[in-house]
Amino acid sequence: MKIAVLKEAAAGERRVSATPETVKKFVALGAEVAVEKGAGDTATIADQAYADAGASVGTRAATLKDADIVLGVQGPDPASLKGTRAGAWIVAGLNPFGERAKIDAYAAAGFEALAMEFMPRITRAQSMDILSSQSNLSGYKAVLDAAGEYGRAFPMMMTAAGTVSAAKVFVMGVGVAGLQAIATARRLGAQVSATDVRAATKEQILSLGAKPIFVEAVKGIEGEGTGGYATEMSDEYKAAQAELVSSHIAKQDIVITTALIPGRPAPRLISDAQIATMKPGSVIVDLAVEAGGNVEGAVAGEVVEKHGVKIVGHRNVPSRLAADTSALFARNLFNFLSAFWDKDAGKPVLDDEIGNAIRLTQGGKVVNERLLG
Repeated sequence: MKIAVLKEAAAGERRVSATPETVKKFVALGAEVAVEKGAGDTATIADQAYADAGASVGTRAATLKDADIVLGVQGPDPASLKGTRAGAWIVAGLNPFGERAKIDAYAAAGFEALAMEFMPRITRAQSMDILSSQSNLSGYKAVLDAAGEYGRAFPMMMTAAGTVSAAKVFVMGVGVAGLQAIATARRLGAQVSATDVRAATKEQILSLGAKPIFVEAVKGIEGEGTGGYATEMSDEYKAAQAELVSSHIAKQDIVITTALIPGRPAPRLISDAQIATMKPGSVIVDLAVEAGGNVEGAVAGEVVEKHGVKIVGHRNVPSRLAADTSALFARNLFNFLSAFWDKDAGKPVLDDEIGNAIRLTQGGKVVNERLLG
């Protein structure tokens, strides 16, 4: 069983799908691991560290030759995978809805594509969940990015020259990224509030010492989608939420938006008119900018200014903390493959629950129900 670890080819991608730690663990399982030269450079992992862990390090062609499993952070170009075995697994974040043509190409080439972002949110799969591990650090980085653009201090400071007021931070969307953003802003001394369409998050917000901002007038809307994700709200709820948020956002110094709906454009949370009510010098960080954006006027890959407010739209935020996000991503992949490792077969054998959830292609066809519906 040969596992290939590729150097990421996507523009701006600094992460890597395996670390010396996980390479050593794969070797202990009996696998042969090959790493493309320079794969870990942008995550501050030297080729020699992989070699010391038991991997062979070489060209892309040598890495892929007879590979049974190809690991990636983002899905590699199907045309660049020559030399892998027939039916090889491609295990990565594959962006199935956004890059359907690539998925079709995997099927045509005979690869079995496994999308790690389709991992079901069940207890035994928590350690395999790349969305959670990467979003956690994205939420942290969003607060640091906001602090870098904000021209003032976060905590209240009482000095002989006078008092500096604490920054007011509002987090919209209380998933993994949002919770970490709340915790980080609180650690920096900000006055934090947060909102979400899911009523169950109110207790989580309070547990972190932040103030929940929720629509109370519209009853019976919990906002719970399948797998614990948010789902679309009714027009009545959206109107009530917009009114509540508008009055609150005008008083904020920093707003961080994190709302995503799998397979659909990110919901619009902040309009240009709402931005105009904010104080000059305020900052908005849109973590959903690559999915269409929560904020009107946000531009992917840029920091723009509207009405005196900076709107931060960095691409691939996890990649901005490449060393740590790579370590977590690599552990997610190892936890996944090792959980299904069959010692007698010398390879992983998937069960139906997780296998059917993440398998996109098999036998030359696209087989995942979420892509066939």
